Amino acid sequence: MSQPDTDEPDPRRWRALAVTLTAGFMSLLDVSIVNVALPSIQTGLGASVAGTQWVVSGYALTFGLVLVTGGRLGDALGRRRMFLIALSAFIATSAVAGASVDETMLVGARLLQGAAAGMLTPQNTGLIQELFRGAERGRAFGLFGATVGISTAVGPVLGGLIISGFGADNGWRWVFYVNVPIGLLALVLASRLLPRAPARRGTLRSQLDFPGMVLLGLTVLGLLLPLVQSEQGGLSALWWLFPLALVFGFVFVRWELRVLRKDCVPLLDPRLYTRTPGYALGAAIGATYFCGFAGMWLVFAMFFQRGLGYSPLESGLLVTPFALGSAVSAAIAGRAVARWGRRVTVTGLCLVACGLGLVALLVPLVPESAIGYAVAGPLLLAGVGGGMVISPNTTLTLDSVPTRMAGVAGGALQTGQRLGTALGVAVLGSVFHAGVSASDEDYRVALAAAMLCSVCFTLAALALAVVDARQHPHRRLTEQAQSVTRTGPNR
Repeated sequence: MSQPDTDEPDPRRWRALAVTLTAGFMSLLDVSIVNVALPSIQTGLGASVAGTQWVVSGYALTFGLVLVTGGRLGDALGRRRMFLIALSAFIATSAVAGASVDETMLVGARLLQGAAAGMLTPQNTGLIQELFRGAERGRAFGLFGATVGISTAVGPVLGGLIISGFGADNGWRWVFYVNVPIGLLALVLASRLLPRAPARRGTLRSQLDFPGMVLLGLTVLGLLLPLVQSEQGGLSALWWLFPLALVFGFVFVRWELRVLRKDCVPLLDPRLYTRTPGYALGAAIGATYFCGFAGMWLVFAMFFQRGLGYSPLESGLLVTPFALGSAVSAAIAGRAVARWGRRVTVTGLCLVACGLGLVALLVPLVPESAIGYAVAGPLLLAGVGGGMVISPNTTLTLDSVPTRMAGVAGGALQTGQRLGTALGVAVLGSVFHAGVSASDEDYRVALAAAMLCSVCFTLAALALAVVDARQHPHRRLTEQAQSVTRTGPNR
């Protein structure tokens, strides 16, 4: 779907953005909020430990599997249509998950819910590319970045509140049921506010690369499955999937090049990475940053709940300074990126590294009773920096992507972030557990080691951002770039 070539923006664009971000918030929130509900699921449903882990990992797995395909379907069928279909599926699967009578039903519902969320998420970035231009696009991506950051950080808090309000036996059901009324309202508003796609040219079959979908799906599955199952020994039992994924990835790239040579439409155009300024490095920055960003929430939850004996709600509240700092700075950074470009991201990564480094330094030194207060300031600093990373990086990465490819480009970008999330959770979780074992269950030393690992990921992302800044020293959102985005490069 492409916006008509006109200088007049859609007057409903900000209201449409509010609706799509609400739906996106729900889908991203469900990545983290269910972690808090796992004990309630075991109590109320009599589920096994392995079954409850699949409630979390199954969602993450199918979410990551379909992001690129969801983006391509949005490009081909129209983002409004795909948004409404995916949101309807997300609402239905949330209701089924809440009504589950056994763990098999719940795991199945979560797998389908993750797939619906993966189809829904790329439509957000595609619609922003379509509805906004210039500095407004940076502001819109700033709000999108704030949504990503807040949904990840506040999940434990909201989950804890819901469990506390509805009880340990049935509170977990309302973690899913809460999506239904909010989703239905968003569905009605989206049907009225989102722009319709122009008539599609050619057949649907000619627009979709089905072999490419299968090959990319197998590649992502081989990478994600061992990582999301790392807590259950997935890395040792499923390591053979990594080389298999490399083989499928190689075949996928060869297939996509063949599709291009035949002048057909590929699933993921390789020229996104070779000819689109800033896309390849921006995607690498996002994936690397998410390794440290997403993995630290699991570590904080284990530290505060297992190490210090705090409740899930208390644990969630102690990390809210990061969410608050991220929410405020993301909106501001979204405006600043139009003028300052990659320097915003570089500054943000420096602040994240400093904040998490201070956490690693302070936690082993202060008394246990004062840890919550001691880490509040550093987490706020890291949150301010985090808000300056996600939305500006998304804006810069997608800036020169043609609108006709916005969905698949956004899906590929977020697939990298999902892979980074899975890798970060596996690595930081392993470092934390190793630290607890090596230091005779001194959780403070283990947390410090995990935070230093997160700092290393952040510094790696910083190095990539510096390389991009040096390659494009005066890069910012310009009218020339906006024109390329609207019309697309010549084939």
